[in-house]
Amino acid sequence: MSYATRFAPSPTGPLHLGHAFSALLAHDRARAAHGTFHLRIEDTDAERSRDEWVALIEKDLAWLGIDWPRPALRQSEHLARYDAALGRIVAMGLAYPCSCTRADIAAAATAPQEGATYGPVYPGTCRARTMESRAPGDALRLDMAAAAARTGTVRFTETGEARAGDHAVAPETLVATAGDIVLARKGSGAVSYFMASALDDDFQSITEVVRGTDLFDFTPVQVLLLTLLGLSVPAYHHHRLIRDAGGRRLAKRDDARAISKYRDDGLMPSEVRAMVGL
Repeated sequence: MSYATRFAPSPTGPLHLGHAFSALLAHDRARAAHGTFHLRIEDTDAERSRDEWVALIEKDLAWLGIDWPRPALRQSEHLARYDAALGRIVAMGLAYPCSCTRADIAAAATAPQEGATYGPVYPGTCRARTMESRAPGDALRLDMAAAAARTGTVRFTETGEARAGDHAVAPETLVATAGDIVLARKGSGAVSYFMASALDDDFQSITEVVRGTDLFDFTPVQVLLLTLLGLSVPAYHHHRLIRDAGGRRLAKRDDARAISKYRDDGLMPSEVRAMVGL
């Protein structure tokens, strides 16, 4: 299988230097392997996603010298495919509806949870509910213990320097650190990041996922979902983050570091590459 990777921004604001580093690194790796770089627009958040941000993303990437097969995949155009995958997990008996609010979960999680990496681990309040009881506005959660018992230890390969090697995550670790993750969001019913991103990696035949190290801990859950559905598991390359002078990870609110601002100020793409250490 030929090499393929992707850059998958959400169109909710301008791209900044951290995005530039991730996209350029992925594009460089694809070129070196004579492979393909894909642009994916993760726009399932209909309330915050804007077409004008999509246009700016494409303009910024093109200015940086990045190319991709057109048109870019837009997740909002693939909702039926995500729903079909959710339906398969429901049919396995591994999902249940949940009406809990964030306040409910915080109140139930009164004791410190050692090892939790996804925020408070869901306490299982709604786990006994059946799918027939699902009401409008309910989220859909994965029964992690049942799912992990089915998959067993999940395995993936990391190519990023910081954690390079083969990784194996036991079922009990997934239960303790991730818990019953949300598969479809409360209210909107839109598929979660965990699901859509993993499904699209298989759909686009991605062989190596290039993304920031802050997303490393999500990887075992995505591998579990792919394994449950009998889909291909890519390799993962988690890279360093671009931080501000105070050591904080850049966010979309950091407009002063927006790629479009550097372009408008007359910088060259080569200067942006140098700024992020490429």
